[in-house]
Amino acid sequence: MNPDLDLALERVIRAPRATVWNAWTDPARLERWWIPAPLTCRVDRLDPRPGGAFVTRMSEGGTEFVPHLDACFLAVDELDRIVFTNAITSDWRPADPAPVAMTATITFADHPDGTDYRVLVRHGDPESRAHHDKLGFADGWGTVTAQLATLAESAAR
Repeated sequence: MNPDLDLALERVIRAPRATVWNAWTDPARLERWWIPAPLTCRVDRLDPRPGGAFVTRMSEGGTEFVPHLDACFLAVDELDRIVFTNAITSDWRPADPAPVAMTATITFADHPDGTDYRVLVRHGDPESRAHHDKLGFADGWGTVTAQLATLAESAAR
């Protein structure tokens, strides 16, 4: 991790790694945690393979769904790692995404209490990293990670 360019978080999720992985790779499950509540998520395209599409929309209060993320998976190593970027669209076109271009690496590892879940978000320059941090990276990614944990842990019971 480069502290000038990257933001990270980690959490132990008290559920088997396969359960956490499935919450990432099944559209119906992803919709339940991917966007901070009370917003709702709709998955338009989820093709978890290198080069595959990752497209979501969001709605506030039941209003029209608007674009949230148009990204491309770069690496998908089953049960171990997911890497995606919004710097390339789902159609492999260069993008200038708002509010910031990023590449996210999600790793899953066995932990005595379940799954060691880690997020590393890389930025192209210190200004982009600082902007993402100021926008609430810790709160946003922290909230959706907590929602993921709640979903996975309830499924594991």
